Amino acid sequence: MEIFLTGATGYIGSAVAEALLKAGHKVIGLARTPEKAKQLEARGVRACIGDLLKPETLAVPARAAEGVIHTANTNDMQSAQVDAAAVRAMLKALEGTGKAFVYTSGVWVLGSTGDKVANEDTQLNPTPLVAQRPAVEQEVVGYKGRGVRAIVIRPALVYGRAGSIPRMLVQSARETGAARYVGDGENRWPFVDVEDLAQLYVLALEKAAAGSVYNAAHGPSYRVRDVAEAASTGAGTKGKTQAVPLDEARKTMYAFADALVLDQQVSGEKARKELGWSPRAASVLDDLKTGSYAR
Repeated sequence: MEIFLTGATGYIGSAVAEALLKAGHKVIGLARTPEKAKQLEARGVRACIGDLLKPETLAVPARAAEGVIHTANTNDMQSAQVDAAAVRAMLKALEGTGKAFVYTSGVWVLGSTGDKVANEDTQLNPTPLVAQRPAVEQEVVGYKGRGVRAIVIRPALVYGRAGSIPRMLVQSARETGAARYVGDGENRWPFVDVEDLAQLYVLALEKAAAGSVYNAAHGPSYRVRDVAEAASTGAGTKGKTQAVPLDEARKTMYAFADALVLDQQVSGEKARKELGWSPRAASVLDDLKTGSYAR
């Protein structure tokens, strides 16, 4: 299939592009600039100039493709509004075509789960940073009745290729001599490796039924203090960590700080049973200590 992919130069999107190509699909990647377009072309991805801030530039390539995967995010104060407008433009373009649209949400819509392991039927309780995302999820899933094979994927905290939130812990260790985390470190984070996650996108694109939602999490949730210690070890700072009180973190990180203290356990069993998803990566602790994040 020929797939239109937003976020193709990003952390998750670049892994998805590679997985799609490996699976035999053609990829059209959204690029904001000629420089980004050149990067995509060099990787075998046909570039399409457009911008999330201009939803009209997304509709035509979405309609022309045989399926759409949306991984892009502006990651700024306007991201919620921009995301909603972009999704709506692409869904309207796909209406009545029967084509697939795969939307990237995240497990933060579940809020803290405590000792209960959340699945796709768990009631949503989004942390403020993603307060508007459940409404977008609902809009996406609602298009199953409007001729779109609409699918939602909720990644856990993504790791691998020395990127994402674990990279922040490593950087803080290298800069200050201790991996800094928010809160008391007793809360738990669920994880998924970026390459395993990319495989799930391909499987969902190829096999998932309209209206499907999948939590993308693999393995146990780890206490943040243990993750920080692993990051510090890999960074060469001998496992030293430093707790940053939530109130202090909010002064510079705002709602992001509250997301980092969520205590979550999340199951990815539905994707394994329905799609045959088979994550294989080493644990985030191993990757931090001796893998892609280590010196």
